[in-house]
Amino acid sequence: MEIVVLLVVIAILFFIGKNYKTEEFKNINLKRKDRFDGDLLHHEAGLLVALMAKVSKADGKVCELEAEVLKHTFNDISSHFENAEEIREKLKVLYENEKHSFDNLIDICNKLYNLTKNEYHKRVKIMEYLLNLAFIDKDFSSAEKMITEDISNALKIKIEDFNNLINTFETFYAQQASNKAISLDKAYEILESNPSDDAVTLKKNYRSLVKKHHPDIISGQGAAQNIIDEATKKLQEINEAYELIKKDKGL
Repeated sequence: MEIVVLLVVIAILFFIGKNYKTEEFKNINLKRKDRFDGDLLHHEAGLLVALMAKVSKADGKVCELEAEVLKHTFNDISSHFENAEEIREKLKVLYENEKHSFDNLIDICNKLYNLTKNEYHKRVKIMEYLLNLAFIDKDFSSAEKMITEDISNALKIKIEDFNNLINTFETFYAQQASNKAISLDKAYEILESNPSDDAVTLKKNYRSLVKKHHPDIISGQGAAQNIIDEATKKLQEINEAYELIKKDKGL
């Protein structure tokens, strides 16, 4: 099954929008659609969503950016199944169930390991994606570190590879934090909003712009690489502008 690899590609495209770059996957069959009618906890896609649930709730909250990633993940995974709507709903239910408990974490990891035991590189990429999710709110908590360490160990990721991923993300976000912040006026301009707009309007404008400039959507339209690069840069600006405005308004 290539569904997990495909998901990682999609996720990486999202996070490239936050200026984090990683290698591209090539030669992936995007035309094949699978049908799955069984328990998704016996499928790579379902196991990955279960781990996402654990990581996203490790610090006790799910930020808006995490929620956006999860929404795109459910849509992107399900679109590659013949029974897409059914799979999407099952993934949502699975996520809601799995985020409430960490008791079965190792069992889930063991199942995923058994399905990918001959694909170490894939497991490292899955780990990278989960760390992306943990770092997206720019606060890698001790709880998030503990759970990702547990997952990494259970997936038999080499400690040096896990630490290298952590160091890469820490360096990236430290550099990002040191960059000069955009002004509040510029943030409203980027978000195509006004200071008088309420939270509902701001959120609506944000989601509309994310959909318009999301690299995955642009890429799916067959755009040239330079257009995709511009979209990722624009998405980063949109995310930063929205976060600045929310902080200023206390949202």
